[in-house]
Amino acid sequence: MNDTPRAAEVKAPKDLSFAALRHPGFRAYFIVSAVAMMADSIEHVISYWMMFQKFHSQTLGGFAVVSHWVPFLFFSVYAGALADRFDPRRIIQLGMLCFIVASLGWGYFFVTDTLQMWHAMTLLVIHGFAGVLWGPASQLLIQDIVEPGQLSSAVRLSATARWLGLLMGPAIGSVIMLALGPSAGILVNVLFYLPLLIWLWKAPFSRGARKAVARSAVRGFADIRATMRAIAGNRTIVSMTLLAGGASLFVGNAYQAQMPEFAEHLGHGDAGAGYGMLLAADAAGALIAGFVLESRGLLKPRPRTAFILAMLWCCAIGGFAVAGSYPLAFALLFAAGFLQLAFAAMGQTLVQIEAPVEIRGRVIGLYSMSSLGLRAFSGVTVGIVGSIIGIRWSLALSAMALLAITAGLLAFTVRAARR
Repeated sequence: MNDTPRAAEVKAPKDLSFAALRHPGFRAYFIVSAVAMMADSIEHVISYWMMFQKFHSQTLGGFAVVSHWVPFLFFSVYAGALADRFDPRRIIQLGMLCFIVASLGWGYFFVTDTLQMWHAMTLLVIHGFAGVLWGPASQLLIQDIVEPGQLSSAVRLSATARWLGLLMGPAIGSVIMLALGPSAGILVNVLFYLPLLIWLWKAPFSRGARKAVARSAVRGFADIRATMRAIAGNRTIVSMTLLAGGASLFVGNAYQAQMPEFAEHLGHGDAGAGYGMLLAADAAGALIAGFVLESRGLLKPRPRTAFILAMLWCCAIGGFAVAGSYPLAFALLFAAGFLQLAFAAMGQTLVQIEAPVEIRGRVIGLYSMSSLGLRAFSGVTVGIVGSIIGIRWSLALSAMALLAITAGLLAFTVRAARR
Protein backbone atom coordinates (compact mmCIF):
# COMPACT_ATOMS: atom_id res chain seq x y z
CA MET A 1 0.00 0.00 0.00
CA ASN A 2 1.26 3.47 -0.85
CA ASP A 3 0.88 5.58 2.29
CA THR A 4 1.89 8.86 0.67
CA PRO A 5 -0.64 10.28 -1.79
CA ARG A 6 0.77 11.20 -5.15
CA ALA A 7 -0.86 14.62 -4.73
CA ALA A 8 2.45 15.90 -3.46
CA GLU A 9 3.97 15.11 -6.84
CA VAL A 10 1.55 17.22 -8.85
CA LYS A 11 1.29 20.48 -6.98
CA ALA A 12 0.84 23.54 -9.11
CA PRO A 13 3.54 26.20 -8.92
CA LYS A 14 3.26 28.29 -5.79
CA ASP A 15 0.82 31.23 -5.90
CA LEU A 16 -0.15 30.50 -9.51
CA SER A 17 -3.78 31.58 -9.73
CA PHE A 18 -6.16 29.95 -12.22
CA ALA A 19 -3.37 27.59 -13.25
CA ALA A 20 -5.48 25.48 -15.59
CA LEU A 21 -6.95 28.50 -17.39
CA ARG A 22 -3.43 29.37 -18.49
CA HIS A 23 -3.64 26.33 -20.76
CA PRO A 24 -5.41 27.39 -24.01
CA GLY A 25 -6.97 23.97 -24.50
CA PHE A 26 -8.52 23.87 -21.05
CA ARG A 27 -9.62 27.50 -21.38
CA ALA A 28 -11.67 26.55 -24.44
CA TYR A 29 -13.05 23.45 -22.74
CA PHE A 30 -14.04 25.45 -19.67
CA ILE A 31 -16.15 27.80 -21.81
CA VAL A 32 -17.88 25.25 -24.03
CA SER A 33 -18.59 22.86 -21.13
CA ALA A 34 -20.15 25.70 -19.11
CA VAL A 35 -22.41 26.50 -22.08
CA ALA A 36 -23.37 22.82 -22.40
CA MET A 37 -24.17 22.62 -18.68
CA MET A 38 -26.31 25.74 -19.07
CA ALA A 39 -28.19 24.00 -21.88
CA ASP A 40 -28.73 20.98 -19.62
CA SER A 41 -30.23 23.26 -16.98
CA ILE A 42 -32.37 25.13 -19.52
CA GLU A 43 -33.82 21.84 -20.72
CA HIS A 44 -34.81 20.98 -17.15
CA VAL A 45 -36.49 24.37 -16.70
CA ILE A 46 -38.61 24.08 -19.84
CA SER A 47 -39.36 20.35 -19.80
CA TYR A 48 -40.26 20.24 -16.10
CA TRP A 49 -42.59 23.20 -16.53
CA MET A 50 -44.35 21.65 -19.51
CA MET A 51 -44.65 18.26 -17.79
CA PHE A 52 -46.27 19.95 -14.81
CA GLN A 53 -48.70 21.88 -17.01
CA LYS A 54 -49.58 18.77 -19.02
CA PHE A 55 -49.88 16.07 -16.35
CA HIS A 56 -49.77 17.65 -12.86
CA SER A 57 -48.20 14.35 -11.79
CA GLN A 58 -46.08 14.10 -8.66
CA THR A 59 -45.15 10.58 -9.75
CA LEU A 60 -43.67 11.87 -12.99
CA GLY A 61 -41.79 14.55 -11.04
CA GLY A 62 -40.33 11.83 -8.82
CA PHE A 63 -39.42 9.77 -11.87
CA ALA A 64 -37.55 12.79 -13.26
CA VAL A 65 -35.26 12.73 -10.22
CA VAL A 66 -34.80 8.95 -10.30
CA SER A 67 -34.09 8.88 -14.04
CA HIS A 68 -31.44 11.56 -13.58
CA TRP A 69 -29.40 9.81 -10.85
CA VAL A 70 -30.03 6.07 -11.19
CA PRO A 71 -28.06 5.82 -14.48
CA PHE A 72 -25.04 7.18 -12.59
CA LEU A 73 -25.52 4.46 -9.97
CA PHE A 74 -25.58 1.55 -12.40
CA PHE A 75 -23.59 2.71 -15.42
CA SER A 76 -20.88 5.16 -14.29
CA VAL A 77 -18.17 2.48 -14.11
CA TYR A 78 -19.25 1.14 -17.49
CA ALA A 79 -19.02 4.67 -18.97
CA GLY A 80 -15.58 5.05 -17.41
CA ALA A 81 -14.51 1.74 -18.94
CA LEU A 82 -15.63 3.00 -22.34
CA ALA A 83 -13.52 6.13 -21.83
CA ASP A 84 -10.55 3.91 -20.91
CA ARG A 85 -10.90 1.85 -24.05
CA PHE A 86 -11.96 4.49 -26.57
CA ASP A 87 -11.31 8.17 -27.23
CA PRO A 88 -12.94 10.19 -24.39
CA ARG A 89 -13.78 12.94 -26.86
CA ARG A 90 -16.06 10.61 -28.80
CA ILE A 91 -17.76 9.37 -25.63
CA ILE A 92 -18.54 12.98 -24.65
CA GLN A 93 -19.82 13.70 -28.15
CA LEU A 94 -22.13 10.70 -27.85
CA GLY A 95 -23.43 12.21 -24.62
CA MET A 96 -24.01 15.56 -26.36
CA LEU A 97 -25.92 13.80 -29.14
CA CYS A 98 -28.16 12.20 -26.49
CA PHE A 99 -28.82 15.64 -25.01
CA ILE A 100 -29.69 16.95 -28.48
CA VAL A 101 -32.01 14.01 -29.19
CA ALA A 102 -33.80 14.67 -25.89
CA SER A 103 -34.25 18.39 -26.65
CA LEU A 104 -35.45 17.68 -30.19
CA GLY A 105 -37.84 15.08 -28.83
CA TRP A 106 -39.33 17.53 -26.33
CA GLY A 107 -39.62 20.12 -29.10
CA TYR A 108 -41.45 17.75 -31.43
CA PHE A 109 -44.00 16.71 -28.81
CA PHE A 110 -44.51 20.29 -27.66
CA VAL A 111 -45.06 21.59 -31.20
CA THR A 112 -47.45 18.78 -32.14
CA ASP A 113 -49.10 18.75 -28.69
CA THR A 114 -48.85 14.96 -28.60
CA LEU A 115 -46.77 14.50 -25.44
CA GLN A 116 -47.79 11.44 -23.45
CA MET A 117 -46.40 10.31 -20.12
CA TRP A 118 -44.38 7.44 -21.61
CA HIS A 119 -42.83 9.90 -24.09
CA ALA A 120 -41.73 12.11 -21.22
CA MET A 121 -40.32 9.16 -19.27
CA THR A 122 -38.35 7.97 -22.31
CA LEU A 123 -36.84 11.41 -22.91
CA LEU A 124 -35.94 11.75 -19.23
CA VAL A 125 -34.07 8.42 -19.37
CA ILE A 126 -32.18 9.52 -22.52
CA HIS A 127 -31.22 12.74 -20.73
CA GLY A 128 -29.98 10.78 -17.72
CA PHE A 129 -27.76 8.53 -19.85
CA ALA A 130 -26.35 11.59 -21.61
CA GLY A 131 -25.04 12.82 -18.28
CA VAL A 132 -23.43 9.47 -17.50
CA LEU A 133 -21.60 9.42 -20.82
CA TRP A 134 -20.37 12.96 -20.27
CA GLY A 135 -19.21 12.62 -16.64
CA PRO A 136 -16.30 10.13 -16.38
CA ALA A 137 -15.09 10.82 -19.94
CA SER A 138 -14.96 14.53 -19.16
CA GLN A 139 -12.71 13.99 -16.13
CA LEU A 140 -10.46 11.70 -18.17
CA LEU A 141 -10.23 14.27 -20.97
CA ILE A 142 -9.27 16.98 -18.49
CA GLN A 143 -6.33 14.88 -17.41
CA ASP A 144 -5.32 14.55 -21.07
CA ILE A 145 -5.47 18.31 -21.59
CA VAL A 146 -3.61 19.83 -18.65
CA GLU A 147 -0.20 19.27 -17.16
CA PRO A 148 -0.01 17.25 -13.89
CA GLY A 149 0.59 20.41 -11.85
CA GLN A 150 -2.60 21.95 -13.25
CA LEU A 151 -4.90 19.01 -12.49
CA SER A 152 -6.21 20.24 -9.14
CA SER A 153 -6.99 23.63 -10.69
CA ALA A 154 -8.64 21.98 -13.70
CA VAL A 155 -10.93 19.77 -11.61
CA ARG A 156 -11.98 22.68 -9.41
CA LEU A 157 -12.59 24.95 -12.39
CA SER A 158 -14.60 22.22 -14.13
CA ALA A 159 -16.84 22.03 -11.06
CA THR A 160 -17.07 25.83 -11.15
CA ALA A 161 -18.14 25.68 -14.81
CA ARG A 162 -20.86 23.24 -13.82
CA TRP A 163 -22.19 25.56 -11.12
CA LEU A 164 -21.92 28.53 -13.50
CA GLY A 165 -24.11 26.69 -15.98
CA LEU A 166 -26.57 25.65 -13.28
CA LEU A 167 -26.79 29.25 -12.03
CA MET A 168 -27.28 30.75 -15.49
CA GLY A 169 -29.60 28.03 -16.82
CA PRO A 170 -32.79 28.84 -14.88
CA ALA A 171 -32.50 32.58 -15.59
CA ILE A 172 -31.78 32.19 -19.31
CA GLY A 173 -34.26 29.33 -19.64
CA SER A 174 -37.03 31.46 -18.15
CA VAL A 175 -36.19 34.34 -20.50
CA ILE A 176 -36.16 32.04 -23.54
CA MET A 177 -39.46 30.44 -22.52
CA LEU A 178 -41.13 33.83 -22.03
CA ALA A 179 -39.71 35.32 -25.24
CA LEU A 180 -40.12 32.37 -27.61
CA GLY A 181 -42.48 30.02 -25.84
CA PRO A 182 -41.55 26.55 -24.58
CA SER A 183 -41.81 24.82 -27.97
CA ALA A 184 -39.43 27.14 -29.81
CA GLY A 185 -37.32 27.63 -26.68
CA ILE A 186 -36.47 23.96 -26.26
CA LEU A 187 -35.49 23.75 -29.94
CA VAL A 188 -33.28 26.85 -29.66
CA ASN A 189 -31.65 25.20 -26.66
CA VAL A 190 -30.17 22.57 -29.00
CA LEU A 191 -27.79 25.25 -30.28
CA PHE A 192 -26.12 25.52 -26.85
CA TYR A 193 -24.93 21.91 -27.04
CA LEU A 194 -23.21 22.43 -30.39
CA PRO A 195 -20.08 24.39 -29.29
CA LEU A 196 -18.82 21.49 -27.14
CA LEU A 197 -19.82 18.91 -29.76
CA ILE A 198 -17.96 20.77 -32.52
CA TRP A 199 -14.91 21.71 -30.42
CA LEU A 200 -14.35 18.10 -29.43
CA TRP A 201 -14.26 17.01 -33.06
CA LYS A 202 -10.83 18.54 -33.69
CA ALA A 203 -9.61 19.07 -30.13
CA PRO A 204 -5.93 17.95 -30.14
CA PHE A 205 -6.24 16.00 -26.91
CA SER A 206 -6.97 12.32 -27.01
CA ARG A 207 -5.98 8.92 -25.73
CA GLY A 208 -3.09 8.91 -28.16
CA ALA A 209 -1.50 11.81 -26.28
CA ARG A 210 -1.15 9.61 -23.16
CA LYS A 211 1.25 6.81 -22.53
CA ALA A 212 -0.03 3.61 -24.03
CA VAL A 213 -2.25 1.67 -21.65
CA ALA A 214 -3.76 -1.77 -21.96
CA ARG A 215 -7.04 -1.75 -23.82
CA SER A 216 -8.86 -4.13 -21.53
CA ALA A 217 -12.30 -5.24 -22.61
CA VAL A 218 -15.40 -3.48 -21.30
CA ARG A 219 -17.15 -6.04 -19.08
CA GLY A 220 -20.13 -4.11 -17.78
CA PHE A 221 -21.02 -4.79 -14.15
CA ALA A 222 -18.03 -7.10 -13.72
CA ASP A 223 -15.89 -3.97 -14.02
CA ILE A 224 -17.40 -2.65 -10.78
CA ARG A 225 -16.17 -5.63 -8.78
CA ALA A 226 -12.80 -5.65 -10.52
CA THR A 227 -12.30 -1.92 -9.94
CA MET A 228 -13.20 -2.23 -6.27
CA ARG A 229 -10.63 -4.99 -5.84
CA ALA A 230 -8.01 -2.97 -7.71
CA ILE A 231 -8.33 0.13 -5.48
CA ALA A 232 -8.97 -1.69 -2.18
CA GLY A 233 -5.38 -1.15 -1.06
CA ASN A 234 -5.30 2.56 -1.88
CA ARG A 235 -6.44 4.37 1.26
CA THR A 236 -6.84 7.75 -0.46
CA ILE A 237 -9.14 6.53 -3.24
CA VAL A 238 -11.20 4.40 -0.85
CA SER A 239 -11.63 7.17 1.74
CA MET A 240 -12.56 9.83 -0.85
CA THR A 241 -15.03 7.49 -2.55
CA LEU A 242 -16.66 6.64 0.80
CA LEU A 243 -16.80 10.32 1.71
CA ALA A 244 -18.47 11.22 -1.59
CA GLY A 245 -20.92 8.33 -1.24
CA GLY A 246 -21.85 9.25 2.32
CA ALA A 247 -22.45 12.88 1.37
CA SER A 248 -24.70 11.81 -1.51
CA LEU A 249 -26.60 9.17 0.43
CA PHE A 250 -27.35 11.17 3.57
CA VAL A 251 -27.79 14.67 2.15
CA GLY A 252 -27.02 14.91 -1.58
CA ASN A 253 -29.09 17.67 -3.13
CA ALA A 254 -32.41 16.40 -1.72
CA TYR A 255 -32.84 19.55 0.35
CA GLN A 256 -33.10 21.61 -2.86
CA ALA A 257 -36.35 19.88 -3.78
CA GLN A 258 -37.66 20.80 -0.31
CA MET A 259 -36.60 24.44 -0.57
CA PRO A 260 -40.14 25.86 -1.00
CA GLU A 261 -41.08 24.38 2.38
CA PHE A 262 -37.97 25.85 4.03
CA ALA A 263 -38.78 29.23 2.50
CA GLU A 264 -42.36 29.08 3.74
CA HIS A 265 -41.23 28.03 7.21
CA LEU A 266 -38.85 30.98 7.48
CA GLY A 267 -41.91 33.16 6.95
CA HIS A 268 -40.20 36.30 5.69
CA GLY A 269 -41.83 37.73 2.59
CA ASP A 270 -43.13 35.67 -0.30
CA ALA A 271 -42.23 31.98 -0.17
CA GLY A 272 -41.75 31.78 -3.93
CA ALA A 273 -39.21 34.61 -3.95
CA GLY A 274 -37.54 33.14 -0.88
CA TYR A 275 -37.24 29.80 -2.66
CA GLY A 276 -35.32 31.40 -5.52
CA MET A 277 -33.06 33.33 -3.14
CA LEU A 278 -32.14 30.23 -1.15
CA LEU A 279 -31.36 28.20 -4.28
CA ALA A 280 -29.28 31.09 -5.60
CA ALA A 281 -27.33 31.24 -2.32
CA ASP A 282 -26.26 27.60 -2.60
CA ALA A 283 -25.18 27.95 -6.24
CA ALA A 284 -23.54 31.34 -5.69
CA GLY A 285 -21.49 29.98 -2.79
CA ALA A 286 -20.12 27.20 -4.97
CA LEU A 287 -19.39 29.60 -7.81
CA ILE A 288 -17.59 32.05 -5.55
CA ALA A 289 -15.61 29.18 -4.03
CA GLY A 290 -14.25 28.20 -7.41
CA PHE A 291 -13.07 31.69 -8.28
CA VAL A 292 -11.79 32.65 -4.81
CA LEU A 293 -9.86 29.42 -4.23
CA GLU A 294 -8.40 29.55 -7.72
CA SER A 295 -7.46 33.22 -7.54
CA ARG A 296 -5.40 32.58 -4.40
CA GLY A 297 -4.24 29.04 -5.18
CA LEU A 298 -5.69 27.86 -1.86
CA LEU A 299 -6.45 24.41 -0.44
CA LYS A 300 -4.04 21.97 -2.02
CA PRO A 301 -5.48 18.44 -2.36
CA ARG A 302 -5.00 16.48 0.86
CA PRO A 303 -7.33 13.82 2.31
CA ARG A 304 -7.41 15.37 5.79
CA THR A 305 -8.34 18.78 4.36
CA ALA A 306 -11.17 17.20 2.34
CA PHE A 307 -12.57 15.53 5.48
CA ILE A 308 -12.43 18.76 7.49
CA LEU A 309 -14.17 20.71 4.72
CA ALA A 310 -16.86 18.02 4.50
CA MET A 311 -17.44 18.20 8.27
CA LEU A 312 -17.83 21.97 8.06
CA TRP A 313 -20.31 21.43 5.22
CA CYS A 314 -22.35 19.12 7.48
CA CYS A 315 -22.43 21.83 10.14
CA ALA A 316 -23.57 24.44 7.60
CA ILE A 317 -26.35 22.20 6.26
CA GLY A 318 -27.45 21.25 9.78
CA GLY A 319 -27.45 24.91 10.81
CA PHE A 320 -29.54 25.86 7.78
CA ALA A 321 -32.07 23.16 8.65
CA VAL A 322 -32.80 24.73 12.05
CA ALA A 323 -32.23 28.39 11.13
CA GLY A 324 -35.04 30.71 12.14
CA SER A 325 -34.36 33.71 9.90
CA TYR A 326 -33.76 34.36 6.21
CA PRO A 327 -30.43 36.16 6.62
CA LEU A 328 -28.97 33.31 8.68
CA ALA A 329 -30.39 30.64 6.36
CA PHE A 330 -29.06 32.49 3.31
CA ALA A 331 -25.59 32.84 4.85
CA LEU A 332 -25.44 29.17 5.88
CA LEU A 333 -26.51 27.98 2.43
CA PHE A 334 -23.91 30.24 0.83
CA ALA A 335 -21.29 28.70 3.11
CA ALA A 336 -22.61 25.21 2.31
CA GLY A 337 -22.23 25.82 -1.43
CA PHE A 338 -18.70 27.14 -0.90
CA LEU A 339 -17.66 24.16 1.21
CA GLN A 340 -19.36 21.59 -1.00
CA LEU A 341 -17.43 22.66 -4.08
CA ALA A 342 -14.20 22.81 -2.09
CA PHE A 343 -14.33 19.28 -0.65
CA ALA A 344 -15.99 17.63 -3.68
CA ALA A 345 -13.43 19.02 -6.13
CA MET A 346 -10.61 18.04 -3.78
CA GLY A 347 -11.90 14.47 -3.49
CA GLN A 348 -12.25 14.21 -7.27
CA THR A 349 -8.69 15.48 -7.72
CA LEU A 350 -7.21 13.03 -5.23
CA VAL A 351 -8.99 10.11 -6.88
CA GLN A 352 -7.74 11.08 -10.33
CA ILE A 353 -4.18 11.58 -9.09
CA GLU A 354 -4.10 8.21 -7.32
CA ALA A 355 -5.97 6.15 -9.94
CA PRO A 356 -3.82 3.60 -11.84
CA VAL A 357 -3.48 4.87 -15.39
CA GLU A 358 -4.67 1.63 -17.01
CA ILE A 359 -8.05 1.76 -15.21
CA ARG A 360 -8.34 5.48 -14.54
CA GLY A 361 -11.66 5.81 -16.34
CA ARG A 362 -13.14 2.93 -14.35
CA VAL A 363 -11.93 4.42 -11.05
CA ILE A 364 -13.40 7.81 -11.98
CA GLY A 365 -16.62 6.00 -12.91
CA LEU A 366 -16.68 4.27 -9.52
CA TYR A 367 -16.25 7.64 -7.82
CA SER A 368 -19.08 9.08 -9.95
CA MET A 369 -21.28 6.12 -9.03
CA SER A 370 -20.69 6.94 -5.38
CA SER A 371 -20.83 10.73 -5.54
CA LEU A 372 -23.76 11.05 -7.97
CA GLY A 373 -25.55 7.71 -8.20
CA LEU A 374 -26.27 7.47 -4.48
CA ARG A 375 -28.14 10.78 -4.68
CA ALA A 376 -31.07 8.70 -5.88
CA PHE A 377 -31.52 7.57 -2.25
CA SER A 378 -31.05 10.92 -0.53
CA GLY A 379 -34.73 11.57 -1.12
CA VAL A 380 -35.40 8.74 1.35
CA THR A 381 -33.08 10.01 4.10
CA VAL A 382 -34.30 13.59 3.77
CA GLY A 383 -37.68 13.59 2.02
CA ILE A 384 -39.49 10.46 3.18
CA VAL A 385 -38.17 10.64 6.74
CA GLY A 386 -39.10 14.33 6.62
CA SER A 387 -42.73 13.42 5.99
CA ILE A 388 -42.65 11.59 9.33
CA ILE A 389 -40.63 13.86 11.63
CA GLY A 390 -40.62 17.11 9.66
CA ILE A 391 -38.27 18.18 6.89
CA ARG A 392 -36.16 20.44 9.12
CA TRP A 393 -35.38 17.69 11.59
CA SER A 394 -34.79 15.06 8.91
CA LEU A 395 -32.22 17.29 7.18
CA ALA A 396 -30.55 18.24 10.46
CA LEU A 397 -30.33 14.61 11.63
CA SER A 398 -29.06 13.48 8.22
CA ALA A 399 -26.34 16.14 8.34
CA MET A 400 -25.33 15.17 11.88
CA ALA A 401 -25.24 11.47 10.99
CA LEU A 402 -22.98 12.29 8.06
CA LEU A 403 -20.82 14.44 10.35
CA ALA A 404 -20.30 11.48 12.69
CA ILE A 405 -19.47 9.13 9.81
CA THR A 406 -17.04 11.64 8.30
CA ALA A 407 -15.30 12.11 11.64
CA GLY A 408 -14.95 8.34 11.91
CA LEU A 409 -13.48 8.10 8.42
CA LEU A 410 -11.03 10.88 9.25
CA ALA A 411 -9.92 9.13 12.45
CA PHE A 412 -9.53 5.82 10.62
CA THR A 413 -7.48 7.43 7.85
CA VAL A 414 -5.21 9.26 10.28
CA ARG A 415 -4.57 6.13 12.38
CA ALA A 416 -3.87 4.05 9.27
CA ALA A 417 -1.42 6.68 8.02
CA ARG A 418 0.45 6.67 11.33
CA ARG A 419 0.74 2.88 11.23
